[in-house]
Amino acid sequence: MKYQISGKQIDIGEALSTHVKDELGSVVNKYAERPIDANVVFSKHAHEFYCETIVHLSTGLTAQATGKATEIYAAFDQCAEKMETQLRRYKRRLKDHYRERADPVEVLGGASYILASEETAESAEPESLQPMIIAEMETRIQTLSVGEAVMQMELAHAPVLVFRNEKTKGVNVVYRRDDGNVGWIEPGSTA
Repeated sequence: MKYQISGKQIDIGEALSTHVKDELGSVVNKYAERPIDANVVFSKHAHEFYCETIVHLSTGLTAQATGKATEIYAAFDQCAEKMETQLRRYKRRLKDHYRERADPVEVLGGASYILASEETAESAEPESLQPMIIAEMETRIQTLSVGEAVMQMELAHAPVLVFRNEKTKGVNVVYRRDDGNVGWIEPGSTA
């Protein structure tokens, strides 16, 4: 597994990097097969250290966890504990979904845009109905089953996930509803 360990305006020493590789490697290898890479970012806000970890698996799944504490090692340990809990919770589901999948999840390229909100717009009256684009990024749209999409959304702690349905090949959306349930949008199908 490849590791990218960095700090936002703090220096990450060799001892911390080794600790992260050892601990995170044992957690991920214990509960998930074929990890590709891990991105660990440390930052400090006031007196607390924050650790954010994102692990990509060859199946296309992404697991994400964060931790915070007054000590940098404690922040990482809390983050690793959350990652372990998350992966343990989904281990059976991961095995069931990916047992038959020999190849990685197919990924399509796409564009993601950030539009200016009304508060950040310069004038009170817009000149046109076209929104002002303030950022453009590349994004990945994975080909998944609906169950895999829900699991991916929950592991990433995302409110919504856009994916390509494995069966219909159409673009679908799963999202977390206000009542706690998960909604699924499949364009073109009627109930």
